[in-house]
Amino acid sequence: MLSFTPEELVAIHLSLKIALWATAASLPPGLLVAWALARRNFWGKTLLNGLVHLPLILPPVVTGYLLLLLFGRKGPIGEILDQWFGIVLAFRWTGAALAAGIMGFPLLVRAIRLSIELVDQRLEAAATTLGASPIWVFCTITLPLALPGVIAGAILSFGKALGEFGATITFVSNIPGETQTIPTAIYTYTNVPGGETAAMRLVVISIAISMGALILSELLARRIAGKVVGA
Repeated sequence: MLSFTPEELVAIHLSLKIALWATAASLPPGLLVAWALARRNFWGKTLLNGLVHLPLILPPVVTGYLLLLLFGRKGPIGEILDQWFGIVLAFRWTGAALAAGIMGFPLLVRAIRLSIELVDQRLEAAATTLGASPIWVFCTITLPLALPGVIAGAILSFGKALGEFGATITFVSNIPGETQTIPTAIYTYTNVPGGETAAMRLVVISIAISMGALILSELLARRIAGKVVGA
Protein backbone atom coordinates (compact mmCIF):
# COMPACT_ATOMS: atom_id res chain seq x y z
CA MET A 1 0.00 0.00 0.00
CA LEU A 2 2.76 2.48 0.95
CA SER A 3 5.20 1.36 -1.73
CA PHE A 4 5.43 4.59 -3.71
CA THR A 5 6.30 4.68 -7.38
CA PRO A 6 9.02 7.07 -8.64
CA GLU A 7 6.31 9.35 -10.08
CA GLU A 8 4.55 9.53 -6.72
CA LEU A 9 7.80 10.28 -4.89
CA VAL A 10 8.50 13.10 -7.33
CA ALA A 11 5.03 14.56 -6.70
CA ILE A 12 5.56 14.36 -2.92
CA HIS A 13 9.00 15.96 -3.13
CA LEU A 14 7.70 18.68 -5.45
CA SER A 15 4.75 19.42 -3.15
CA LEU A 16 7.02 19.85 -0.13
CA LYS A 17 9.44 21.98 -2.15
CA ILE A 18 6.68 24.25 -3.45
CA ALA A 19 4.96 24.57 -0.06
CA LEU A 20 8.22 25.41 1.73
CA TRP A 21 9.25 28.01 -0.84
CA ALA A 22 5.75 29.51 -0.90
CA THR A 23 5.72 29.85 2.89
CA ALA A 24 9.27 31.19 3.15
CA ALA A 25 8.70 33.77 0.41
CA SER A 26 5.37 34.86 1.92
CA LEU A 27 6.66 35.34 5.46
CA PRO A 28 8.58 38.67 5.11
CA PRO A 29 5.78 40.53 3.24
CA GLY A 30 3.23 38.80 5.46
CA LEU A 31 4.91 40.19 8.58
CA LEU A 32 5.04 43.68 7.09
CA VAL A 33 1.41 43.69 5.95
CA ALA A 34 0.17 42.18 9.23
CA TRP A 35 2.07 44.77 11.26
CA ALA A 36 0.75 47.62 9.10
CA LEU A 37 -2.84 46.41 9.43
CA ALA A 38 -2.48 45.90 13.19
CA ARG A 39 -0.55 49.01 14.16
CA ARG A 40 -1.01 51.71 11.53
CA ASN A 41 -3.89 53.81 10.24
CA PHE A 42 -3.45 54.98 6.65
CA TRP A 43 -5.46 55.78 3.58
CA GLY A 44 -6.41 52.61 1.75
CA LYS A 45 -6.12 50.33 4.78
CA THR A 46 -9.54 48.83 4.15
CA LEU A 47 -8.68 48.30 0.49
CA LEU A 48 -5.39 46.60 1.40
CA ASN A 49 -7.17 44.35 3.87
CA GLY A 50 -9.69 43.44 1.17
CA LEU A 51 -6.98 42.67 -1.38
CA VAL A 52 -5.10 40.50 1.12
CA HIS A 53 -8.18 38.39 1.83
CA LEU A 54 -9.49 38.34 -1.74
CA PRO A 55 -7.95 34.91 -2.56
CA LEU A 56 -10.11 33.41 0.20
CA ILE A 57 -13.27 34.67 -1.50
CA LEU A 58 -12.46 34.25 -5.17
CA PRO A 59 -12.70 30.82 -6.76
CA PRO A 60 -9.13 29.45 -6.94
CA VAL A 61 -9.48 29.04 -10.71
CA VAL A 62 -10.09 32.79 -11.03
CA THR A 63 -6.95 33.53 -9.02
CA GLY A 64 -4.97 31.15 -11.22
CA TYR A 65 -6.32 32.73 -14.39
CA LEU A 66 -5.44 36.22 -13.15
CA LEU A 67 -1.92 35.00 -12.39
CA LEU A 68 -1.70 33.59 -15.90
CA LEU A 69 -2.77 36.94 -17.35
CA LEU A 70 -0.27 38.87 -15.24
CA PHE A 71 2.69 36.50 -15.05
CA GLY A 72 2.37 34.57 -18.32
CA ARG A 73 5.04 35.12 -20.97
CA LYS A 74 2.84 37.77 -22.64
CA GLY A 75 1.52 39.25 -19.40
CA PRO A 76 2.61 42.73 -18.26
CA ILE A 77 4.71 41.36 -15.41
CA GLY A 78 5.66 38.01 -16.91
CA GLU A 79 7.02 39.58 -20.10
CA ILE A 80 9.28 41.91 -18.11
CA LEU A 81 10.53 39.04 -15.93
CA ASP A 82 11.21 36.92 -19.01
CA GLN A 83 12.92 39.54 -21.17
CA TRP A 84 14.87 41.38 -18.49
CA PHE A 85 15.72 38.64 -16.01
CA GLY A 86 15.11 35.38 -17.86
CA ILE A 87 12.54 34.32 -15.24
CA VAL A 88 9.54 32.32 -16.45
CA LEU A 89 6.82 31.45 -13.94
CA ALA A 90 3.98 30.06 -16.06
CA PHE A 91 4.05 26.26 -16.31
CA ARG A 92 7.05 26.06 -13.97
CA TRP A 93 7.35 24.92 -10.36
CA THR A 94 8.26 28.48 -9.37
CA GLY A 95 4.88 29.58 -10.69
CA ALA A 96 3.25 26.87 -8.61
CA ALA A 97 5.04 28.28 -5.56
CA LEU A 98 3.75 31.77 -6.43
CA ALA A 99 0.18 30.54 -6.77
CA ALA A 100 0.39 28.53 -3.54
CA GLY A 101 1.92 31.47 -1.70
CA ILE A 102 -0.82 33.83 -2.81
CA MET A 103 -3.54 31.39 -1.81
CA GLY A 104 -2.00 30.91 1.64
CA PHE A 105 -1.14 34.59 2.17
CA PRO A 106 -4.49 35.59 3.75
CA LEU A 107 -4.20 32.85 6.38
CA LEU A 108 -0.63 33.88 7.15
CA VAL A 109 -1.45 37.58 7.49
CA ARG A 110 -4.59 37.05 9.55
CA ALA A 111 -2.89 34.84 12.13
CA ILE A 112 0.07 37.20 12.49
CA ARG A 113 -2.16 40.29 12.63
CA LEU A 114 -4.31 38.85 15.42
CA SER A 115 -1.18 37.89 17.34
CA ILE A 116 0.33 41.38 16.99
CA GLU A 117 -2.92 43.00 18.10
CA LEU A 118 -2.71 40.98 21.34
CA VAL A 119 0.72 42.42 22.18
CA ASP A 120 0.45 45.10 24.88
CA GLN A 121 1.18 48.40 23.16
CA ARG A 122 2.33 49.87 26.47
CA LEU A 123 5.43 47.71 26.24
CA GLU A 124 6.15 49.06 22.78
CA ALA A 125 5.51 52.63 23.97
CA ALA A 126 7.86 52.17 26.92
CA ALA A 127 10.64 50.96 24.63
CA THR A 128 10.05 53.90 22.30
CA THR A 129 10.23 56.30 25.25
CA LEU A 130 13.63 54.83 26.14
CA GLY A 131 14.88 55.69 22.66
CA ALA A 132 14.35 52.44 20.76
CA SER A 133 13.66 52.80 17.04
CA PRO A 134 10.44 51.35 15.57
CA ILE A 135 12.42 48.55 13.89
CA TRP A 136 14.19 47.69 17.15
CA VAL A 137 10.87 47.71 19.03
CA PHE A 138 9.38 45.36 16.48
CA CYS A 139 12.35 42.97 16.50
CA THR A 140 12.84 42.84 20.27
CA ILE A 141 9.31 43.20 21.67
CA THR A 142 6.52 42.83 19.11
CA LEU A 143 7.92 39.91 17.13
CA PRO A 144 8.98 37.73 20.10
CA LEU A 145 5.62 38.19 21.80
CA ALA A 146 3.75 37.51 18.56
CA LEU A 147 5.93 34.56 17.57
CA PRO A 148 3.34 31.84 18.40
CA GLY A 149 0.96 33.53 15.98
CA VAL A 150 3.70 33.81 13.37
CA ILE A 151 4.34 30.08 13.65
CA ALA A 152 0.63 29.32 13.45
CA GLY A 153 0.26 31.52 10.38
CA ALA A 154 3.27 29.92 8.70
CA ILE A 155 1.88 26.43 9.31
CA LEU A 156 -1.55 27.44 7.97
CA SER A 157 0.10 28.92 4.90
CA PHE A 158 2.20 25.77 4.45
CA GLY A 159 -0.87 23.56 4.74
CA LYS A 160 -2.79 25.66 2.24
CA ALA A 161 0.15 25.61 -0.18
CA LEU A 162 0.48 21.85 0.21
CA GLY A 163 -3.17 21.30 -0.70
CA GLU A 164 -3.56 24.00 -3.32
CA PHE A 165 -5.16 22.76 -6.53
CA GLY A 166 -7.37 25.21 -8.46
CA ALA A 167 -5.03 28.18 -8.85
CA THR A 168 -2.03 25.93 -9.42
CA ILE A 169 -3.50 23.78 -12.18
CA THR A 170 -4.86 26.88 -13.95
CA PHE A 171 -1.59 28.81 -13.82
CA VAL A 172 1.04 26.09 -14.26
CA SER A 173 -1.01 23.10 -15.49
CA ASN A 174 -0.33 19.50 -14.36
CA ILE A 175 3.08 18.60 -15.77
CA PRO A 176 4.68 15.46 -14.25
CA GLY A 177 8.06 16.21 -12.73
CA GLU A 178 7.62 19.97 -13.07
CA THR A 179 4.29 21.14 -11.63
CA GLN A 180 2.45 17.93 -10.68
CA THR A 181 1.94 18.15 -6.91
CA ILE A 182 0.12 15.76 -4.60
CA PRO A 183 -3.37 17.26 -5.27
CA THR A 184 -2.93 17.30 -9.05
CA ALA A 185 -1.45 13.81 -8.99
CA ILE A 186 -4.46 12.56 -7.02
CA TYR A 187 -6.72 14.21 -9.57
CA THR A 188 -4.83 12.43 -12.37
CA TYR A 189 -4.94 9.02 -10.70
CA THR A 190 -8.65 9.25 -9.99
CA ASN A 191 -9.28 9.75 -13.69
CA VAL A 192 -7.35 6.72 -14.97
CA PRO A 193 -8.39 3.07 -14.61
CA GLY A 194 -6.71 1.36 -11.66
CA GLY A 195 -5.38 4.59 -10.21
CA GLU A 196 -7.38 4.41 -6.97
CA THR A 197 -4.58 2.73 -5.02
CA ALA A 198 -2.01 5.33 -6.02
CA ALA A 199 -4.46 8.12 -5.19
CA MET A 200 -5.10 6.61 -1.77
CA ARG A 201 -1.35 6.41 -1.06
CA LEU A 202 -1.00 10.11 -1.82
CA VAL A 203 -4.06 10.91 0.30
CA VAL A 204 -2.50 9.08 3.26
CA ILE A 205 0.86 10.82 2.91
CA SER A 206 -0.87 14.19 2.52
CA ILE A 207 -2.81 13.66 5.76
CA ALA A 208 0.37 12.51 7.53
CA ILE A 209 2.38 15.56 6.44
CA SER A 210 -0.41 17.98 7.36
CA MET A 211 -0.98 16.41 10.78
CA GLY A 212 2.74 16.35 11.45
CA ALA A 213 3.02 20.05 10.61
CA LEU A 214 0.08 20.93 12.87
CA ILE A 215 1.47 18.94 15.80
CA LEU A 216 4.91 20.49 15.34
CA SER A 217 3.46 24.00 15.23
CA GLU A 218 1.48 23.36 18.42
CA LEU A 219 4.57 22.10 20.25
CA LEU A 220 6.69 25.02 19.06
CA ALA A 221 4.00 27.58 19.93
CA ARG A 222 3.64 26.18 23.45
CA ARG A 223 7.37 26.11 23.98
CA ILE A 224 7.84 29.69 22.77
CA ALA A 225 4.84 30.91 24.77
CA GLY A 226 6.27 29.24 27.88
CA LYS A 227 9.60 30.99 27.39
CA VAL A 228 7.91 34.36 26.90
CA VAL A 229 5.84 33.93 30.07
CA GLY A 230 8.90 32.73 31.96
CA ALA A 231 10.89 35.73 30.82
